[in-house]
Amino acid sequence: MEKLMLIDGHSIMNRAFYALPLLTNKDGQFTNAVYGFLNMFFKLIEEENPKYIGVSFDLSKPTFRHLKYSEYKGNRKKAPEEFRSQIPIIKEILRSMNINIYEKEGFEADDVLATIAKKADNKNINSIIVTGDRDLLQVASENIKIKIPKTKGGKTETENYFAKDVFEKYGVSPSEFIDVKALMGDASDNVPGVPLIGEKTAIKIINEYKTVEEAILNVDNIKPKKIADNLIKYKDQAILSKYLVTIDTDVPIDFFIGDALADNIFNEKFFEMCKKYELKSILSKFKGIEYNNEDEIEFNLIESIEKARCYFESLKEDEENAYKIIYDDNIFLGISFSNKYDFGSFIKVSNDLSDEELLSIFKPFFEGNYKKITLNAKQDIVFLNKKDIKLNNVIFDVMIGAYILNSTKNKYEYNDIAEEFLEKDYISKEDLLGKLKSKKFLFDVDKKDWIKYCGRQSYICFIVKPIMENIIKNNNQQELFYNIEMPLIEVLAGMEICGIKASEEELMEYRKELEEELEKLTKEIYWICGMEFNINSPKQLGEVLFDKLGLKGSKKTTTGWSTSADILEKLKDEHEVIQKILTYRTYAKLKSTYAEGLLGVIDKETGRIYSNFNQTSTATGRISSVEPNLQNIPIKIELGHRVRKVFKPENDDFIFIDADYSQIELRVLAHLSKDENLIKAFNEEQDIHRLTAANIFGKDFNEVTSFERSAAKAINFGLIYGKQAFTLSQELGITKKQAESHINEYFEKYPKIKGFLERVVNDTKNKGYVETIFNRIRYVPEINSSNFMQRGAGERIAMNMPIQGSAADIIKIAMIKVYNRIKKEKLKSRLILQVHDELLIETHKEEISKIKNILKDEMEDVIDFSVKLLVDISEGASWYDAK
Repeated sequence: MEKLMLIDGHSIMNRAFYALPLLTNKDGQFTNAVYGFLNMFFKLIEEENPKYIGVSFDLSKPTFRHLKYSEYKGNRKKAPEEFRSQIPIIKEILRSMNINIYEKEGFEADDVLATIAKKADNKNINSIIVTGDRDLLQVASENIKIKIPKTKGGKTETENYFAKDVFEKYGVSPSEFIDVKALMGDASDNVPGVPLIGEKTAIKIINEYKTVEEAILNVDNIKPKKIADNLIKYKDQAILSKYLVTIDTDVPIDFFIGDALADNIFNEKFFEMCKKYELKSILSKFKGIEYNNEDEIEFNLIESIEKARCYFESLKEDEENAYKIIYDDNIFLGISFSNKYDFGSFIKVSNDLSDEELLSIFKPFFEGNYKKITLNAKQDIVFLNKKDIKLNNVIFDVMIGAYILNSTKNKYEYNDIAEEFLEKDYISKEDLLGKLKSKKFLFDVDKKDWIKYCGRQSYICFIVKPIMENIIKNNNQQELFYNIEMPLIEVLAGMEICGIKASEEELMEYRKELEEELEKLTKEIYWICGMEFNINSPKQLGEVLFDKLGLKGSKKTTTGWSTSADILEKLKDEHEVIQKILTYRTYAKLKSTYAEGLLGVIDKETGRIYSNFNQTSTATGRISSVEPNLQNIPIKIELGHRVRKVFKPENDDFIFIDADYSQIELRVLAHLSKDENLIKAFNEEQDIHRLTAANIFGKDFNEVTSFERSAAKAINFGLIYGKQAFTLSQELGITKKQAESHINEYFEKYPKIKGFLERVVNDTKNKGYVETIFNRIRYVPEINSSNFMQRGAGERIAMNMPIQGSAADIIKIAMIKVYNRIKKEKLKSRLILQVHDELLIETHKEEISKIKNILKDEMEDVIDFSVKLLVDISEGASWYDAK
């Protein structure tokens, strides 16, 4: 039989809205519910393959249920504006897809969907109703399936109900399900039901008496007596509830099956809608429409030595040339070029032009003073260095430009940049080649497609550069871009090229020590619990802790008890085994992530580890490292800190010198807030945490206890991250009221800090973004959300960004200055690592004094500041010893 899929629009949109973070397009229109709805829509089509599709939405007008019972749904809060603003958009998009929308004043979407499903059934057409509302189970039949999405293990799954499935699940028929709902009521719709009658009791009663009315007639036979008494007392309420939960299957609505034909969904109108609302993953589904709307540009393909040489000779040193080295899985495939004389040429590695020959021809271009524009110059510096080629005079990196103009994006590929700045849609590498096991080699796709793909790489760089330049100028971000981010490219590339030496032997010893500690902990945990079990299994661990040992404080889900870290942290004082389990988890992570993980990435030839430093991955401007992540080694516990022992200088001629900014984020806070007390304390080099404790607790500076200093430290740093009293109370093991009192006392002593934080939040609400000292911008759309949780998160971001982002900018400038001094003075020492506030120099022993002076001079005098910036400098034979 043919299929008709009917979708409860509000239900699916609501699910998508709360499942996804707030997303916006460049015009600030929220799109997360639209995006989530469409993803679910196409997943459902893939699962069900319906011939016909219809969507229904609730209207804002009262329904027949409201007229009968004015309190119907009276407990529901008004939907947030971020959600409501997306309803007209999804309707507009559905119409562009030729999907019919069915609505009727005075009725709910449930009634409309059920009516249409019954009409289709009469025409021998199977219906699938997609909804989150179980009320629709009452219309399930042999030919009508109710499909209910649900979340399981963080993934969306669906439950499917025909009539037999309803009976199997609830023990009643679909029509009897109406009476079950009438007795138990529905809190979400404010349907009263009968007090004390829940789902199990309602099912039992209806199993016996089939209807509410029959149950009332036989109330003397119902046990227990309190249920029978309530059924009599609230019989009118039960009858009313039945009326409210009964779906009307005879809504006066016109339905012609031909109007619901799912045909020509992927058309030009829908394509334009996806572009307008920046629905990238949906755009990738278009097959019949040309993926981009560029003017037809013929990209030139060059595959011979002679033509490659001629092309190089055509390049002008005093003109701007955009280039992009094309890689596929780190394989060099060729170079794309664009300039004002040539919109795009791709010089390809071929049988007539080897990679060595191509690079040899263009070595003078890379090393000369040609004005170069590209995307991801750091990757090129590292690659060309292996070919004994030095990249010089990159005047503009469009990936960096896109990043500073909007640091909250996930990716900065050429197609993302084209969409953002040119409003053009080009196919991504992943969409062109596929991913994982289905991934194709670039030259295995259609030739015209890979020529366009390669040509566009430099073409986009060339035409987007002046657009970005203008925006950067208007944003007053020239210093950030030209003096910080662009010079930093060379610094990070140098760190990646250099790497850091790691002792394989010590790593193996470290792994063995962790294994011994884990074995010891395992035996202790087994002994305490009185049984053996898989400690790494959350299910088995939950059963031991909460079933066998009887601990309280966790929630049981369909997969078992939750044993997440936050739950165990709250329980660590409840039972001695909890702390041992937390320690076990820490050691297990150290073993897998560091002991074994680092062993797998040591270069066999050099004995060094080469991490990748990301310049565009954080919204705050901080640098991150991956493969491996050397910035996240847990140094607060000794066994974690000892990971640093395996990192050694190149040989006995070198040592490590570590330079670490002292409390830089608090110093930035003092400068930005202009709080005289805090500025004075730092400039007089006082113990800021002890001083804060003395102020809060009203004590003499020398009488402050270690606990009071720790509490003050938690408050000092907590304010940077926008922490509230509840979080601080948990960290300090005090009541929320005590934490609130400490915070209030803190702001009384440092009033300008409170004023600064409030001012930042208000400014961010007005502007929609927050910025650092150097005009690094972070957009914060969630700060104006009507959702309390999202708004609170936005306010915390607003408070944190000027502090953490400015500190990140300062450290970047310091890196550049230190790197340039070492380079200028032609020293043997080299900057090899940056970890947040810390720089690590592999220092030649003859240059120890010189490097220490460079670090102190360049890091402490990096910026004209109202607060002294201090650097702690230490040295050692390993990274551990130097810190």
